[in-house]
Amino acid sequence: MALTSYYITMNGLSPWALSATNIFENDELIPLFTKSVSGLIFNIYNERDSLFILASLPNGGEFLFRAAFTPIGEIKISKFNKSPDGITFYLTAEIGEIQIDISFLKQTVPVLRYITTLKPITDLFIPFWPRDVIVPGKNDNTRQKTGKIHASQVGTRSGIIYCSSSKPKSGSIFYLQNLTALESYCQQTQTSCSGVVGGDWPEMGFALPPTTDKALSAGKNVIIGDAIVAFDLEVPENEGAMVKQFLNLLAEAYLALPKPGTKYNHWPEILEKGLKDLQENPGCWSQLGGHSYLNAYVSDYRTPPEIMVQLAVLLPLLDYVEWTGSSLEIMKKIKEGLPSFFDQKLKTIMRWHPAAAKDLKGEEEQKQPLVMDSWYLHHPLLNLSRLALKGDNEAKKLFLDSIGFAIKVAHKFNYEWPVFYKMDTLDIVKAETQPGKGGEKDVPGLYAHVMLQAWEITHEDKYLKEAEKAAKKLEGLGFDLFYQANNTAFSAGALLRLFKITENKLYLDLSYICLANVFKNVQLWDCNYGYGKNYPTFFAIFPLSDAPYTAAYEEQEVFCALHDYLNHAQGVDILPSITLLIAEFIRYMNERAVFYYPPMLPEEMLSKEVKTGEVDANLWIALEDLHDGWEMSGEVGQEVYGAGNAFGILPRHYLKVPGEEFMVYVDYPINRVQFHRDKSLSFKTGGSDKLSCRMIFVGLKSERTMAFQVKVDRQKKVLKGENMKDGHVAYQLQGNQSVKLSWKKL
Repeated sequence: MALTSYYITMNGLSPWALSATNIFENDELIPLFTKSVSGLIFNIYNERDSLFILASLPNGGEFLFRAAFTPIGEIKISKFNKSPDGITFYLTAEIGEIQIDISFLKQTVPVLRYITTLKPITDLFIPFWPRDVIVPGKNDNTRQKTGKIHASQVGTRSGIIYCSSSKPKSGSIFYLQNLTALESYCQQTQTSCSGVVGGDWPEMGFALPPTTDKALSAGKNVIIGDAIVAFDLEVPENEGAMVKQFLNLLAEAYLALPKPGTKYNHWPEILEKGLKDLQENPGCWSQLGGHSYLNAYVSDYRTPPEIMVQLAVLLPLLDYVEWTGSSLEIMKKIKEGLPSFFDQKLKTIMRWHPAAAKDLKGEEEQKQPLVMDSWYLHHPLLNLSRLALKGDNEAKKLFLDSIGFAIKVAHKFNYEWPVFYKMDTLDIVKAETQPGKGGEKDVPGLYAHVMLQAWEITHEDKYLKEAEKAAKKLEGLGFDLFYQANNTAFSAGALLRLFKITENKLYLDLSYICLANVFKNVQLWDCNYGYGKNYPTFFAIFPLSDAPYTAAYEEQEVFCALHDYLNHAQGVDILPSITLLIAEFIRYMNERAVFYYPPMLPEEMLSKEVKTGEVDANLWIALEDLHDGWEMSGEVGQEVYGAGNAFGILPRHYLKVPGEEFMVYVDYPINRVQFHRDKSLSFKTGGSDKLSCRMIFVGLKSERTMAFQVKVDRQKKVLKGENMKDGHVAYQLQGNQSVKLSWKKL
């Protein structure tokens, strides 16, 4: 799809942007400092109320960055210090002292970073602050510079702007504000980082959240901006080029971003706590027709059993028992109730248990007996197909008996699904998520995944053709494809599989579009203010494109889906930026996921009002929702269907060593795992060699009883381990690294 319509003329300007552009109409301005990086020229100017960095691109394009600003008077330079990579300015203004640290990084693309620190001269309110990125243009309309913002921050997601300059056709930038650095500002002023990066072409970027009730403290240094900007001299000509550029520039900005460390969580112990509560707590279960069914939320007895809930827990449990080689009675209980969801008249599984659907009160649009949320039909089918491929004949029958109805619905809606529809008539109940926004746009990818599963089970080409027809409906959606995170991630894997089967490059590009949508909806910062001090948020993924919180269930499924994506990508030359970003999300998810459990959080941050069911602060069942640091969490409920959290992590990150009591934990995805007869093990880490991960020997006694030797492909020397508490031993590895480890008893 061409991007001609993506480019627009200039919008209006604020007085602060107009003032800046007027300054740069003067061609005789003398820069304080000049730096050339890979064909870009950076000039720094101190003019009137601002210190500016002007980036000039070879084809005539310009981006102006306001690194410092004072609302009154002028900024004066006290001194400056040069370094090989940049320059630091020390400034004075009527509002206080300002320090600007400017770095020019030469990565795969040029990267600019500027950090602004303010020491207020008095207790200071900031009711307004101008945005820090301007595309300067002349007053002559024929010389106006035009372009397009492709993506920007929504809510508390990453503080990004991704845009391209079309007149002149000079290049693109990816702007990332390190919102973690604003923790002191937000804590002092009790403000939030939600929506602080945005704007319209040509005035965009970051503006400080306004302060009206709480002031910045006099004489205390506080960071008021930390911007990272990655440049590319290409302007994307089509959708495929746009999402590849987005992913690549995001990875470059990410490399320059300060990243928090992680702490090891002992998931075997966490899993046992969660399994015990899942099995034994009566709030997790309801009884109907002689069978036991999992509630969607703890102590939610009003809502009838849902098939999605049963399967969303069953599949991670299956991963776990395959890893342990054991069995769980709870799985038998869940499976026994599944056939009851099949409707003989409609010839399909239903969302709600047919015997209890009449009890629905209709307080929400979808809580009516025959109303289906589009993705809710396909997600259970996907999980039934997974069971079928593992040899479960009952699941296979339910899946194949229902697949015809799913195809009927797809044809009715021409592979473009609404939000809600009636199961018996296929009448649309709700067509669009919001007026003009369309329906559940990632469902074609989820449907394609289901059809690929049917093709794999039956070997009938009609299902492969269905998958291709649906997949092509994702073309042209750009960054509007995302409806729900887990389904978009599943879609990415399905499209990668379609590419491998058909060798049609379109499907590989569409898989990248899905991944770009997922990574646009992440939070690349740690909310260390308010309640956010109690839990990490770095690299969290939001469940919906407009959701105000992150959610355990969707994150856990994205986690598993991206693991699967990497497995399918073996032997495929995918973008290095994708392997980097997936590996980093997985690494941070291994730490963050434990904080969805209420016992890990202070009780005072848990909402006293709960939408569905109850929240038990002592129960190891995940909260649905973690919010911005000034908001309480758990207000939606404690989701039983998010109980697969630990069961998804353990089998993917802990290697059981045959004949030994210890296990090997790696926080990155790994592949090519081989156990050798000489008490050794080899594998390769995923991700990028530009970043590091951690391997830990766990399950050891407190006193060292084993000796380990760890060798990697880029170092001749043996790595040295670090002794941790509980007898664990940790090693730092690089991504994309071959590792061989051996052990012997002392």
